[in-house]
Amino acid sequence: MQAVAYRKSLPIHDAAALIDVELPDPVAQGRDLLVEVRAVSVNPVDVKIRRNVAPAEGSDKVLGWDAAGIVRAVGPDVTLFKPGDQVWYAGDLTRAGTNSALHLVDERIVGHKPVNLDFAQAAALPLTAITAWELLFERLQVSRDKGQTGQSLLVIGAAGGVGSILVQLARQLTGLTVIGTASRPETADWVRELGAHHVLDHSKPLQQEIARLGLPPVTYVASLNQTDQHWAAIAELIAPQGKVALIDDPDSLDIRLLKRKSVSLHWEFMFTRSMFQTSDMIAQHRLLNDVAKLVETGVLHTTLTEIFGSLNADNLKRAHALIESNRARGKIVLVAG
Repeated sequence: MQAVAYRKSLPIHDAAALIDVELPDPVAQGRDLLVEVRAVSVNPVDVKIRRNVAPAEGSDKVLGWDAAGIVRAVGPDVTLFKPGDQVWYAGDLTRAGTNSALHLVDERIVGHKPVNLDFAQAAALPLTAITAWELLFERLQVSRDKGQTGQSLLVIGAAGGVGSILVQLARQLTGLTVIGTASRPETADWVRELGAHHVLDHSKPLQQEIARLGLPPVTYVASLNQTDQHWAAIAELIAPQGKVALIDDPDSLDIRLLKRKSVSLHWEFMFTRSMFQTSDMIAQHRLLNDVAKLVETGVLHTTLTEIFGSLNADNLKRAHALIESNRARGKIVLVAG
């Protein structure tokens, strides 16, 4: 099968940073689905691993942790899907990625693709939808009672992939006042379109931005990037007994700043269930099916913003470069063929 891989951790503008390769076709075993990949999206985790995780000498490492496609074969223990099913999923960090013509994935972390989305539109959503859903409803434990108002959520980095779905979930499924941050006019407009009640400029002190709008202390903070830069502001802006969740990798945080307000800190890492084969791993299957229904009923919308053409090394390098520039809005997708 055709795939895109890398053999050394190189700068993205190096000709060998990502290369087209041919690999053996995988075979479904156990609870695995063999999926014909029709579209993939690119996430910051792809860039982080390419930069920091060198493959074993002489081996090809395939990245990619978002896909939409068609089930071509199933392992002997599969009960949730059959050949021909259209699926979407975010994969497993401990296994080969989705940047390939065929891909193996455990059925417990796969959902049925929304019927009203094509493969490209669908591929934009799984990783960010799982991350945003788990962060909002499992880590922060926000109520889905829309009548429960008077509380607020600050989403730092709201125009990115996770932010783009988190803003929608919070606005559509909760009673929270949603405050997003963005630093450019086009990204601020995007966050408003997604449903944020207010948009702050995170290139300015957040305390000043909150004061400018006359907003009270925030109940919940979802810090999606540059947490270390905003940490002092978060500690100041959060309400007493509030909750903070983050997904990025700050070098260090002084969590003592949260003590006086009895604020709790939560990490969200959507690969935890598959990485550790947790007993509730199938929750991601159910979650993706729930999100599919919300998409099909028009409650949620795809966050696809750009299609970078066919899935090959040159196009994937362009996508990685845009992610590295920190100027991406929504999600970048590549398609099979």
